[in-house]
Amino acid sequence: MRIYRLSGMIFLMLAITAGCGNDKSSFNRQKSVMEKQVDSFKLAMVQMKVVGGELDINLQAAAERIARAADEGVHIALLPEVMDLGWTHLSAKTLAFPVPGGETFEQLADAARDNHIYVVAGIVEKDGDKTFNTAVLIGPDGTLLLKHRKLNELDIAHDLYDQGDRLNVCHTGLGTIGLMVCADAGAKEQAIQRSLGYMGADMILSPSSWAVVADHDNEKEPYGDTWRQYYQPVAREFQMWFIGVSNVGWLTAGPWKDWKCIGCSLVIDPDGNEFLQAPYGADADTIIYIDVETRERPARGTDWNEYWKEQGMP
Repeated sequence: MRIYRLSGMIFLMLAITAGCGNDKSSFNRQKSVMEKQVDSFKLAMVQMKVVGGELDINLQAAAERIARAADEGVHIALLPEVMDLGWTHLSAKTLAFPVPGGETFEQLADAARDNHIYVVAGIVEKDGDKTFNTAVLIGPDGTLLLKHRKLNELDIAHDLYDQGDRLNVCHTGLGTIGLMVCADAGAKEQAIQRSLGYMGADMILSPSSWAVVADHDNEKEPYGDTWRQYYQPVAREFQMWFIGVSNVGWLTAGPWKDWKCIGCSLVIDPDGNEFLQAPYGADADTIIYIDVETRERPARGTDWNEYWKEQGMP
């Protein structure tokens, strides 16, 4: 496994923020780690191998990488979509658990708590008779801060994952974080990420699972343009970071069985420029470290129209 470190310019981050728990006790638990806004922070892009249906193996791998990232001084680790079971693996029907409280969430919460960092991960969630493709933001004390159920799921996965029905952001000491999952970015006119921009997101973090056919040739058809088209305009318009992290490895079940997940995790900066693209390949298991520096929000609500006009944006 390779490790990379990259950093950019530093911009001052403003405003005092608080936790996003659902009750007063949750807020109080988070207050000590969220009340001070930092000027910059380090994020780990955990582009890990995910083995279909192997919950214990994947959770152990995630915990090891979270600990390794924390040793590097990371404030937040971003993991792939359904990193517990693999995208569209049929085990989602039998090995999904509640969020919070279930086995998968609690092991990730333990890793966040033990290492005193934020963790964002895509996992499969069970809620009654429904199963969701979910992203979670976990605080440094192991508390669930934000949960997002994928909205724009591919049609081939509709029989496995149920429909998400809400969208939100979380105010943290690192800035205001919005969550999406993979193909949420492809909603018509980028409606989901634009909504997060209107909600005040300083950054959008998107657990993803990017796959191609087994014989895909990256030299002839370089991977990533689709995601650039989804990420770059909105990052530029709302002056926010956009980071998608994909897993690597082979899909062993589901409609894309024998396809390969190839990483290529992507970072777009607040100017809409590509900050980096991670390595490509089914074996490109790596952690990449970046310094993230958000900018003060230049507008709010209807002021965005005037801001875009001043910037010459359509």
